[in-house]
Amino acid sequence: MPSTPDIPKPTAAELDLLQVLWPLGAATARQVHEAMQKNRPDVTYATVLRLMQIMHGKGILIRDESERSHVYAPAQPQDSLQTKLLKDLMQRAFAGSAKALVMAALKSGISKKERAEIEKLLKDDDK
Repeated sequence: MPSTPDIPKPTAAELDLLQVLWPLGAATARQVHEAMQKNRPDVTYATVLRLMQIMHGKGILIRDESERSHVYAPAQPQDSLQTKLLKDLMQRAFAGSAKALVMAALKSGISKKERAEIEKLLKDDDK
């Protein structure tokens, strides 16, 4: 497995910000603030900017300083970071068992549509 830089795990607030930034690809703090306000109208621009600066300092975000307004982008693709976090959760909470993790997720309640999608994925994987 290729070695990836040891980027720290994001906090809950940092993950919330990444969920907004990943679809944008790269954005200014103002653009991220505007997008975040749709679900969290209480969040201030200063809070978003400071969080993005902290995330840049940790290596979670990269920053293009060539323009007047700095443009930030995630340092890792969404699927890569999610896989890393999932593996960590599987090791810590489920003794490394993917089956135990999946069973716990399924027991927590899924919709009929989600169940059908999972069944289709499993059937397609058998082919």
